[in-house]
Parts: sequence; C-alpha cells; structure tokens
Amino acid sequence: MYMAISPLDGRYGKQLETLKIYFSEFALMKWRCFVELSFVEELIGTGLFAGITKAEASRIQSAKSDFSTEDYFRIKEIEKKIRHDVKSCEVFLGEKLNLAGDNNNLIHFGLTSEDINNIAYSSILKSYLEDVQLPALKKLITRMCEICESWRDDVFPARTHGQKASPTTAGKEMAVFVSRLSKIFAKLKKFTFKGKLNGATGNFSAFCAAFPDYDWIDFSNKFVGRLGLGSNCVTTQIEDHDAWAEYFNITRQVNNIVLDLDCDMWQYISYGYIREMSEPGAVGSSTMPHKVNPINFENSEGNIAISNSLLSVLSEKLCRSRMQRDLSDSTVERNIGVALAHSHLAISETLKGLNKIELNREKCLEEVKASPELLAEPMQTILRLAGVADPYTLLKNITRGKEATGSDLREFVNGLDIADEIKRKLLSLDVTRYTGLASKICDIALDTARSVIL
Repeated sequence: MYMAISPLDGRYGKQLETLKIYFSEFALMKWRCFVELSFVEELIGTGLFAGITKAEASRIQSAKSDFSTEDYFRIKEIEKKIRHDVKSCEVFLGEKLNLAGDNNNLIHFGLTSEDINNIAYSSILKSYLEDVQLPALKKLITRMCEICESWRDDVFPARTHGQKASPTTAGKEMAVFVSRLSKIFAKLKKFTFKGKLNGATGNFSAFCAAFPDYDWIDFSNKFVGRLGLGSNCVTTQIEDHDAWAEYFNITRQVNNIVLDLDCDMWQYISYGYIREMSEPGAVGSSTMPHKVNPINFENSEGNIAISNSLLSVLSEKLCRSRMQRDLSDSTVERNIGVALAHSHLAISETLKGLNKIELNREKCLEEVKASPELLAEPMQTILRLAGVADPYTLLKNITRGKEATGSDLREFVNGLDIADEIKRKLLSLDVTRYTGLASKICDIALDTARSVIL
C-alpha cells in the first residue's frame, strides 16, 4: 500500500476497499465470464442447439457464482500467449466447462468482444450505482435532513455577492442542498444502463448465417433485459455509450452540488457561523495549536475536482469511435472506477465533515442583530403599498454603504408623512425575525427528501 502510485490504493485504500469488487481487473474478468456464461444459458434455452447434462448445467452455474483468484490468474496466463483479454476468457471457459460434443462452441457464439465488454461494464456500473452510490448519497441526504430539521428556525446571516443580505434560517440554507440532492437521487434511482448484443458490425450477421429464420433481435432484447439493462440493438460494432455519458454527467452534477455545499460550509466556518468540533489528539496546524481546519470539506473539494475532470473526459471520449470502432476507448474505460472512486471518496469526506459541525447560534444572532439596515427591504416594500413615492431611493439614501442604526431607521419612519398604522407596522419589524417562510420551506424540502430516499 505504501508503494502505491495512486492514493486511491495507497492513502485511501482502506476507505475504498469495497470498490475493488466493482472496478478492479479481477472484477472486469469476473463480469466478462458471467456475461459469457449467461449467454450460453440463453442460447441453450432457444432449443436451437443440443441440450446439456445436469452436470454441465451445474458447472455453468458454479462458474457464474464462484469466480476465484485462480480463475483470474489462469485467464491472465492465457492472455500472455494470445494477447486478447476477451478471447482469453472464452478459452478459459472452454477449459473450465469442458462441455460435451460441440457445446463448447456455444461460448462466444456469433459474438464480438464488445458484445461482452459493453454488457460487463454496464453491469458493473449498475451494481455500483445500486450497492454503493445510492446508499452513500442516501446517507448524505439523511444527515443533511437531520441538520436542516435541527436548525429549522435558527436565524442565520445571509450573504449575496459576499455582502450582508436579508437574513434566513440555518435550516433553510441546508434545505436548499437537501432539495437539490433529493432531485438528483431520484434521477439516479430511475437510471437504466444500456447493453448491446448484435455481433461484429451490429447486424446479427453471424447469428443469421447460422440460423437465418430465428428472431435474433428478440433474443438480444430479452437477454439484455434479463441482466437488468435496457437493450440497444441499433449500433455499430460498439454500443454508443450515450447512456454512460448521461450517467457520468449526472454523477458530475452530484459532485457539483456536493462541491457547492463544501465551499459554503468552508465559508460559514471561516465566518464563525458554524463551528467544527475538534477531535481529541488531532492537530490542525504544525505550528498554530489553536487551529481546527475544515479538512474534510477541503478533501472533498479536491477529490471532486479530479473526479469531474475524469468524468468529463469519459462522457466526451466514450461517445465517439472512428467508423465501426477503434480501440482508444479500451484504456479510457479502465479509468471509470478511478473517476467514480474519487467521487465516492468526496461524498464520504463531506459526510465526515457534516458529522463534526455545530451551529454557532450566538454568533449568528449577534451578527443579524447588528445589521438593522437589512430591514430596508421590507420597509420599502411596505411603503410601496402605502403609496409613498420611490421608497426604494429613500431607503437607499440612508442605508447603502452606510452603517445605519436602529435609531436612524426609527427617525426615518417617524419623519414620514404616512398613517400611524403604517408607522407602527414599520417600527415593529424585527431583523432577527425577518426570515419569511424559511421554516416552512425547510418542511417542504424535508418531506420531499424523505419520500424520495425512503
């Protein structure tokens, strides 16, 4: 581990251990063999070929469910000789199954390598999405919901363009991210990966040469569907990977929402609105003992930068292939796991950061109280209703770029030629309670999020 080139296998190796069953070379070989074996079973089910014995059927099932390290190394040994990874799987399975008569010829019957590869990769991505990505996102949303609910009514200093703006509640600030993440979670939950199984140039030519009267399109659709994928039968030699690109872009959108959260949390911590609780024994600086750095949010930000750059390359590159195909996609595909691992690491780091924070209620309340000029917005709005001419400019003249005090605002209101009722309404305004429907919006976001993730 300490000699690893990539930090994914080195520094962060233990955190990402579970991803090896999806994105390692071992995992790819396992899924290739699984697809090949499933295809053999599907062919036998057509009735076009001689049947197999119960013992042979058992060997196929065993090979599908128990792919071992010995199996992997045998495939790599074959690959050293023939220099083709998918063909090596075919040769290996022929050895392992040893089907009677000509039945070994059913392995890879009528197929091109990409028929196996595209379905293997899509199956890996489907498993990762269901087993890892969605649960991780659910944990993040659940934690955000807890924070949103806890901070629902706590007044919070808002900023636009970095300047003080109409106050909000801390819960509402979090509700925005709850809502955004919930929408993207729902989109990922419905996502369907595609697969193609139609031969060397996508025309089922080899299949038709063997059995011209059989409905191979229906066969392909059903086979791909049984693997939990959507069928794409109109392709060149390769599946177009447009669904992959869509998935990578959705994941990039997830990353960007989390990145936005990271940056806001970092800023709130720097302003003192939110405190990060220190961990016993931890050090924030090699020279400044007092520091508690927002390291998890910073780690997340850095990993998202790497993930997004790779996801962008993947979504652009893998949708293009010269003519029927070229092999420049092969080495690029092997980095899919790298892009997704950095994304997964980022989300886990953000979650760690969220589990160490608390709201500095006193600081937030103090800052909002010290900013009575924020009442210029509701005041000019009420004065509009009262028919006062250009109230915006009147308020601007006493507040813009100035430190207007409560006394300044009271003097301004008392000097207006308006009804006493309107004056009382203006003077009763409290900047610490000027949060509109923020709490109600929290409830809406929470209800929606919980219905989505549950």
